[in-house]
Amino acid sequence: MASLAPPTIFSPTRRLAQRQRMRALQRRPDAARYLAEDMAEDVLDRLAFLRHEPRRALLVGDGGGLLSEALTARGCAVVCADPAPLVGELLLDEEQPWPDAAGFDLIAHLGTLGTVNDLPGALVHIRRALAPEGLAIMSWCGAGSVPALRALMVAADGDRPAARIHPQVDVRAGGDLLQRCGFAEPMSDSRMLDVRYGSLARLLEDLRAQGLSSCLARPGPPLGKAGWARAQAAFADAADADGRVTERFAILTLSGWAKPLRAPKF
Repeated sequence: MASLAPPTIFSPTRRLAQRQRMRALQRRPDAARYLAEDMAEDVLDRLAFLRHEPRRALLVGDGGGLLSEALTARGCAVVCADPAPLVGELLLDEEQPWPDAAGFDLIAHLGTLGTVNDLPGALVHIRRALAPEGLAIMSWCGAGSVPALRALMVAADGDRPAARIHPQVDVRAGGDLLQRCGFAEPMSDSRMLDVRYGSLARLLEDLRAQGLSSCLARPGPPLGKAGWARAQAAFADAADADGRVTERFAILTLSGWAKPLRAPKF
């Protein structure tokens, strides 16, 4: 029986445009980079804990170059790729396979897998691109992210809420996916990063600069002036004594190895 095609939740065209805009905005010296930097630092911490020293690594989404610079300094041969590549980077479509001979000791995906339509397929391609004993670490904003923005959009839409926030993967689903896709020693965890904002406009600006604006295939209608006014009023109501609202980013991280899977014992 032929397998069913995955549902089209995200628009590939809008996703690419979102990524291209993010990379353009990242050229600004004051652009928000805290999510990518947090994910890159976390990868380095995990490598140190696991004592894994890759000889050849594929890095996806390392826009700031923090992870690339650290691994290169250790003598690792780094290949950088992105769905919207810059000069010197490879074009990557996460839903298409890499050559069987890819053989990476490390594959680190930072912030891009949350908007692919075929996430299991993308994970299978990552698993197949690993060398024996290779490690994959994949991070993006998962379930529990942007609860403040979600509440503001509900207030803005009034009696007719629209689809504005991306569906999000939780820790349990992430672990199940790793097992289904053939990773050994799968690990799924989530950590919280809280950021305080003094205005709704700055919150949205940071989301655009970090590639977190909507790329839904069927997005909600524009807010309009009335909806924007309701959203700003809701922001003011939710603000603390300092006039700020705390937004939360739940960074989901999946990791697994390319090792032979052990047969269950009975």
